[in-house]
Amino acid sequence: MTSVLAGCAADGSGERAPLVAGTGAPVIIPGGPGDPGRRAAAGERLGVSEAHVTAADVRFAEGMIPHHAQALEMAALVAPRSSSAVLRTLADRITAAQRPEIAAMTSWLRSVGRPPGPHGGHTVTQEQMNRLRAARGAAFDELFLNLMIAHHEEAMTMAGQQLRSGTDRTMLATAKDVLSGQGVEIARMRRLLRDQALRSPG
Repeated sequence: MTSVLAGCAADGSGERAPLVAGTGAPVIIPGGPGDPGRRAAAGERLGVSEAHVTAADVRFAEGMIPHHAQALEMAALVAPRSSSAVLRTLADRITAAQRPEIAAMTSWLRSVGRPPGPHGGHTVTQEQMNRLRAARGAAFDELFLNLMIAHHEEAMTMAGQQLRSGTDRTMLATAKDVLSGQGVEIARMRRLLRDQALRSPG
């Protein structure tokens, strides 16, 4: 979802951001009548975006990047600790969805003059992460599912705030993706928890 055209300034004032050609897919600038178009150079200023970048948009990206990064860290623990093929598939899906979103939001922040850095965004505490690293088998599966459900719920709260307060189209689209994708995953994880409870002795 990385945008080819990106705004270059975001100070939270709601100013329109200049459109700048990126380094991804080429941007073709039409020529005059009968003349061929030309490819825009990376970094070439192309005008002014209709979208406004606000502090809410920046806060969303700055919070969601480390939040997603923690989800990737949790997902990476599944393969060596769980014997559940279903849980491994879920972890792979989380990684496949959130890694590109991190890349897109990182690129977006740079494009608006805000180099990404540590901005919080961690739902799961260090103590909980240590417990997760130490767990194995069914105990790991249950703890992972409970922690990831809480993690996803926090992401959906952040996305909801972005939809209410943000204005940038790229960040609004990202928030919608988070709400739809993680809502489905929460329902799936709750079913897995119920299934696990049914299989437990006693």
